[in-house]
Amino acid sequence: MAYKNILGIGNALVDILTQISDDDILKQLNLPKGSMQHVDAASSKSVGEALKQHDRAMAAGGSSANTISGAAKLGIETGYIGKVGKDEHGKFFENEMVKTNVKPLMMTTATPTGCVQAIISKDGERTFATYLGAALELSPDDLKPELFDGWDILYVEGYLVFNRPLVDRALEIAKSKGMKVAMDLASFNVVEGNRDYMMDIIKNSVDIVFANEEEAKALTGLEDPEASLHEIASMCDIAVVKVGPKGAYVQHGDMVVKVDPIPAKVIDTTGAGDMWAAGFMAGLVKGEKLEKCAHMGAILAANIIEVIGAKMDENRWKKIFFEIN
Repeated sequence: MAYKNILGIGNALVDILTQISDDDILKQLNLPKGSMQHVDAASSKSVGEALKQHDRAMAAGGSSANTISGAAKLGIETGYIGKVGKDEHGKFFENEMVKTNVKPLMMTTATPTGCVQAIISKDGERTFATYLGAALELSPDDLKPELFDGWDILYVEGYLVFNRPLVDRALEIAKSKGMKVAMDLASFNVVEGNRDYMMDIIKNSVDIVFANEEEAKALTGLEDPEASLHEIASMCDIAVVKVGPKGAYVQHGDMVVKVDPIPAKVIDTTGAGDMWAAGFMAGLVKGEKLEKCAHMGAILAANIIEVIGAKMDENRWKKIFFEIN
């Protein structure tokens, strides 16, 4: 089947990116390095206060939004469903989507827009303190079937599994419209807390699964990433397991593709998985073979880890286009 476009759904969040020189502050804040922790508004504010002496930047974020924006930068028609507050952060998020040629299908609420304190360690590893805010109020009732009309692929971020009725409704509508469903598993601790549910929806509703090594292990219980790959591929159409500096594996049926990583200088790993998925999904829509799709993912991931945050400037996108073609 030929695909024309991708519709994303996820937690619409504004990322506040902070570089730290010493990981001790993560211990002080009780944030395990490399994890994603949900916090309330007060905790988010206190984390921000503790980090205010460090260099900071702001960007529209959320896993699915990052992937959809990346695919849009590669010329793919994309849309995005999310919920923001009626505030400056909400306006900022929607404007950033429009700037990257994503069609925003946004809901609004009186609750403040969600925000992520993305803390970047010296080695490039990132730790998230996530206040979902308005994003948490995206509900099954918000998902009108007509929002999905004309879209070929639904891209779902794994972080949404904390709102299972929402995920169930999104998958139900997508399948009723004949859409393919792609899902990124989000984070190892998200998978650990929702393993049975994730296994169920992958078996029954998800066609394409993206996981890193730790997420794949949390899902399957298998230590070896290739063994995890085979297990996940037995449940869906296309399975991807990324193994960091060792590259990635992709499996479709009995065919397994190993993709080498692209050499890069690691500054910040924020958005690496999101951009890998963006490149892969863009390749899929363009009708490329799996090897080329995965290579496109590797190129985007290599470029994003050389910058702070999950967004890249126009000069870098020109470099990416050259590397892809």
